[in-house]
Amino acid sequence: MNIKLPIINQIEDLVASVPGWSPPDQLFALFNLVFLTQIEGDIIELGSWCGRSASVLGLSAKLTGCSKVYCVDLFPTGADWRKNADGTYSFSVNIDGQHHGAYEDQTVSAEPFERDIAPIYEKYNGVLDVFIETMNNSGLKDIVIPFKGTLDMFTQQASKDFKCKLAFVDGDHSYDAVCKDISNIEQFLVVGGWICFDDAFSTYAGVNQAITEKIINSARYEHCQQMTRKLFVARRR
Repeated sequence: MNIKLPIINQIEDLVASVPGWSPPDQLFALFNLVFLTQIEGDIIELGSWCGRSASVLGLSAKLTGCSKVYCVDLFPTGADWRKNADGTYSFSVNIDGQHHGAYEDQTVSAEPFERDIAPIYEKYNGVLDVFIETMNNSGLKDIVIPFKGTLDMFTQQASKDFKCKLAFVDGDHSYDAVCKDISNIEQFLVVGGWICFDDAFSTYAGVNQAITEKIINSARYEHCQQMTRKLFVARRR
């Protein structure tokens, strides 16, 4: 990578072949949060898919030289997906004998599944394979660390002194799940640290309600700013 290129161009080159949905301008905002938030702590990403946003978070962490990026995802294989009776798709992953489902309340319609998701499994067994390949190709494998599981599972195995300066939340979009994610992240988020919520105040009522109740109406957060489908907020206490 040519480090003389402007960062936005580096980001565009970095994610050009990585499947995902976050556009470069939103990834640029994530990059800047990491780069400019010079406080102690690592980064948690919840919902990583093939590593599009994770690679940008990792690039910023690499340039600042002070953080790791922990990417928590169920990382489904092709065999984990099922077609529902109405033609939509969901998946369920077995981890240590327990089933963890996704896209159950709000399923994936046939058209986006066949356009964006199915082609991945024509080449790879699972999205974790794509994720690892992405980090290897980007030179970020020592900085960006995948965790196959839930945020609950990650929280249980994290050390007591683990600190987070940025959490990017793009997991289960139901109200209960987002509330639980906020609670888990608050165990580690340092004062001055950031949470970025994806798909905020767009089409997911559960996400909107959880953010309103647990973040916007809370005295614990400040600097709340919406950027298209992403909302950024800083912990004040």
